[in-house]
Amino acid sequence: MRTIHQRHTGWDNALPPVAEIESGDELEFDVVDASGGQLARDSTAATLGALDFARVNPVTGPVFVRGARPGDVLEVEIRALTPSGWGWTGIIPGFGLLADEYPAPWLAHWQIDGGIATGLGGVRVPIRPFPGTIGVALPEPGAHSIVPPRRNGGNMDIKHLVAGARLLLPVLVEGALFSVGDTHAAQGDGEVCGTAIESPMTVTLRITLRRGRSLPAPEYVLPPPSVAPPDPAGYHVTTGIASDLLEAAREATRHAVAYLQVEHGFTREEAYVLASVCVDLRISEVVDAPNWLVSAVVPLSIVSR
Repeated sequence: MRTIHQRHTGWDNALPPVAEIESGDELEFDVVDASGGQLARDSTAATLGALDFARVNPVTGPVFVRGARPGDVLEVEIRALTPSGWGWTGIIPGFGLLADEYPAPWLAHWQIDGGIATGLGGVRVPIRPFPGTIGVALPEPGAHSIVPPRRNGGNMDIKHLVAGARLLLPVLVEGALFSVGDTHAAQGDGEVCGTAIESPMTVTLRITLRRGRSLPAPEYVLPPPSVAPPDPAGYHVTTGIASDLLEAAREATRHAVAYLQVEHGFTREEAYVLASVCVDLRISEVVDAPNWLVSAVVPLSIVSR
């Protein structure tokens, strides 16, 4: 099986493809972590605070799919993800849901073995590897940042895109020019501190061209194993209520962080990082104006130390 190694840091339809494939081909992608290799096992918070953002969030590719044209759909089946054994989660100044409340850099390292990530206060986090960034080139000329998600896919951070899932992407340029990166070992829905367990991986994908259906935005299909299993210890759920949905999410996250501090003895930074890695934000209600409600779901197995 062919392995793709070349990386780039922007969506640009002028980039020459590193490979051309037929519909239905399977490929391996060598993916580095979201720092672009700037962080290592011995890195400190100072390293995180000095990141070169021009090198952040690289993707591996692009790959040209023969016969793909605008208006087609690219089906990407996630076949396998192989973690490297190490990962990190960090608080990056100016980034994250509560960025204004966490101005200083902070870094946690994780060891990944046997399906479990350890390294923060005795917490054991079950891993569910997935690619945070996955997409195709945009039709607009020039380089476009990979940081935000767009109609081409991109940095969507959908934690359910684990092995067995199928992602459907609208083809926007000839050949699609597909790339993938930003692999995560585990993440809560929302990725609230701005990072998950960021980890280099090898990603195996099958890419198939689908004609006769167009999409305005990405869609995905999840078989039953792709949905996270129930937590054996149950959940503690905090809520945020506000007239602004983003502020409700911020409030729910603050309350989850406070719960982890007060009830389980984590520092403020540890609790925020754990919320990013393990806590799922869910929209519980958006119809009872003027206030909306967001829940933050904390799996209790992570605090059973």
